[in-house]
Amino acid sequence: MAKPRIFSGMRPTGKLHLGNLFGALINWVRLQDDYDCVYGVVDWHALTTAYEDTSEIRANTRELVMDYLAAGIDPKKSIIIRQSDVKQHAELCLLFSMITPLSWLERCPTYKEQLRELEGREIMTHGFLGYPVLMAADILVYKADAVPVGEDQLPHLELTREIARRFNFLYGPVFPEPQPKLNEVVLLPGTDGRKMSKSYNNVIEMSASADEVRRAIENMVTDPARIRRTDPGHPEVCSVHALHKVFSRTMLDDITRDCVNAGIGCVDCKRRLADAVNEFLEPIRQRRRALEREPGLVDDILADGAKRARVIAEATLEEVRKAMRI
Repeated sequence: MAKPRIFSGMRPTGKLHLGNLFGALINWVRLQDDYDCVYGVVDWHALTTAYEDTSEIRANTRELVMDYLAAGIDPKKSIIIRQSDVKQHAELCLLFSMITPLSWLERCPTYKEQLRELEGREIMTHGFLGYPVLMAADILVYKADAVPVGEDQLPHLELTREIARRFNFLYGPVFPEPQPKLNEVVLLPGTDGRKMSKSYNNVIEMSASADEVRRAIENMVTDPARIRRTDPGHPEVCSVHALHKVFSRTMLDDITRDCVNAGIGCVDCKRRLADAVNEFLEPIRQRRRALEREPGLVDDILADGAKRARVIAEATLEEVRKAMRI
């Protein structure tokens, strides 16, 4: 019996950080044994908000694939693709754009949110407005049964389901309605206490060296009410303690007690966190170093992924063209 299929992807905007690892990648790795997984580097999506400067997209694509592999995505179990290598994504996007009402795109909450966040930049483009249609094509070209998402991404997936329903109503039952596979999301604070995000420049990269991790954690914001070493701490408001909850679970009770009773200062607390983060990241670093010693491996994996993905995608397009009589 065939496994159900999953599709998910990330934009190549640079190296991944701990927020990406715990927000998505760890879940992707777990899904590989139970699902037929297609994981993409969605480089066309990167153009929707960064079309002016494309100089880093190819390099960032390689970095992203190495982060996928270092985290544990296995190209023998999963198909890893660069979106632009599988042209069927674009063909299906074009066909979907013919049947997708403009009002569906304008009401998309992320569209409105990004317009606010990127105010002042020239992003009022056809591609930016229509990126949910491209996302629907990414998912449906593989007839994905499920998509791993966080709760904030559910409106996107519902739009994909609406496009699938509309196509099936107009032309016949070709597409499944992909179900959300809710991620077990762990939201990590960045070094400044806000959500870890590249746009805030507050991240710790997955590929950071041990020294880089230590320097980043040394500069983290801690409990603002704790002025002196002898002041009791308030771990519930400290971003360092929030990371301890993820990386120092076996020692968390001791760390919490020492913080509240001023048995440990913030400097020592940060040192303990850096040790825990570095211990967690070391296997990932080792896998990445091995990949860097084989520079052609990423190209081979992407070529093989594209070849395998095109077979699935072209079979879907043949059904679509037949259903649409084109």
